[in-house]
Amino acid sequence: MDEEGFGGFSFGGNPEDLMRSLREFAEQQAESVAEAQREQFATLTLSTAVDLTSAALKRMQVPGGPDEQAIALRDAMRLLFPEAVALVSAARQGFMRER
Repeated sequence: MDEEGFGGFSFGGNPEDLMRSLREFAEQQAESVAEAQREQFATLTLSTAVDLTSAALKRMQVPGGPDEQAIALRDAMRLLFPEAVALVSAARQGFMRER
């Protein structure tokens, strides 16, 4: 086998260099997995917050004409959505710490 080895790892060289290369590779893979988990967490949090906000808005009984109802629903969304995001995020972070 030549000095290049396989996948950029040198099998004919210094064992310390091989271990350093393997360690760097493992660290890169761990960071990629962590980033994917952070993205999934954020996506799930926002999706759940949207679902909670939608469910809350469906329960509202807003009087008045279409314009008045639209204003009331927008006002409710301004309050409900940030609260839902905070609630879901806190719950998920608490869940993640328990694991």
